[in-house]
Amino acid sequence: MAAVMPAPATFRIAPSILSADFARLGEEVAAVEAAGADLLHFDVMDNHYVPNLSIGPLVCASLRPRTGLQIDVHLMVKPVDRIIPEFAKAGANIISFHPEASEHVDRTLALIRECGCKAGLAFNPATPLSHLEHTLDKLDLVLLMSVNPGFGGQQFIASVLPKIAEVRKKINASGRDVWLEVDGGVKIDNIAEIAKAGADTFVAGSAVFGSKDYAATLREMRARLAVV
Repeated sequence: MAAVMPAPATFRIAPSILSADFARLGEEVAAVEAAGADLLHFDVMDNHYVPNLSIGPLVCASLRPRTGLQIDVHLMVKPVDRIIPEFAKAGANIISFHPEASEHVDRTLALIRECGCKAGLAFNPATPLSHLEHTLDKLDLVLLMSVNPGFGGQQFIASVLPKIAEVRKKINASGRDVWLEVDGGVKIDNIAEIAKAGADTFVAGSAVFGSKDYAATLREMRARLAVV
């Protein structure tokens, strides 16, 4: 069990459109925004870095006029640098990538910032946190995967909880306002435990889009977070 860390002042829930009905994507985005989502999460997969193929900048550009939410783009692509300007131009607000997908992590972070977006670094369950030693001062967000990336609807890997607590300690020690996002298997029944470990931003795909009532699901998640 991960140590309980001081709760952040603000919690954010980011529904992942990977689990939305792609035949009704504009309507789905409008529905989760109306239901009270804080961010809109894009899982971008290339069938190379991860074994799946999802969406690209054109989808981002088509949805940007349809929502006032910040668009949080998680790039699971390799190489990563070429596509960053395209997503920035398409309307992304936050862009995260995996250190394994970049030849020069510092340069990729600088590119994201130069494109006018907030920069995030993403870590798979078995990826060590050593990259944070040299990048935390340049990050707006740390994204911890709580499943192995590539597919939606997977079960949360509980061994990631101590890793969340470790990153929370690093962020607190830095004194910087860095979001700590968790992506993978986040549901109503485990969101409080994930928050207690130190997360403040929660990607929820099938838990939201797979429910019959998006607003009720988000309300229940917030009710669980309210007692952390």
